[in-house]
Amino acid sequence: MNERESLAAAIYAAAHIEGDFTLRSGLRATEYFDKYQFEADPVLLRRIAQGLAALVPTNTEVLAGLELGGVPIAVMLSQLTGIPALFVRKQAKTYGTCRLAEGGDVDGRQLLIVEDVVTTGGQIIVSADDLRTQGAVIDTALCVIDRESNGPEKLAAAGIVLEPLYRSSELEAARARVAGSD
Repeated sequence: MNERESLAAAIYAAAHIEGDFTLRSGLRATEYFDKYQFEADPVLLRRIAQGLAALVPTNTEVLAGLELGGVPIAVMLSQLTGIPALFVRKQAKTYGTCRLAEGGDVDGRQLLIVEDVVTTGGQIIVSADDLRTQGAVIDTALCVIDRESNGPEKLAAAGIVLEPLYRSSELEAARARVAGSD
């Protein structure tokens, strides 16, 4: 098994759960990727960030980690690439700095949105719109898992290319290969 397949199997083993779930998009699902399980594991998170590093566009000036799941990924990716990270809230604070994005300015800078799992891309679209009103330039988003629920198409309509490390079907296939080799 190569490193890509090994990482896919590790993500699946750490984060895949079955049950009855309501997703952020409002969709219902019987399978769920509990991303906090791979984000809380420093070894697995580093492997994920190493895989994502190859997908970072060369013109990226800032990694914009979306609250909450995108933040640890952006931090680890920042460590590996040397590109500064921002932490993007779902809503600007109403106290202190009252900022939407913590960690630096966005005006005129090329941001790469970093997210954990994408279903329809709704939060990426909302956050990109908010950041664009502050002058950010955004045309690409990275995620660990694309749930294959039309997220890339919806993001494309908003002028954003989604670069997933894995599609959910790839994780399922890696799990099946591991199970078949037992």
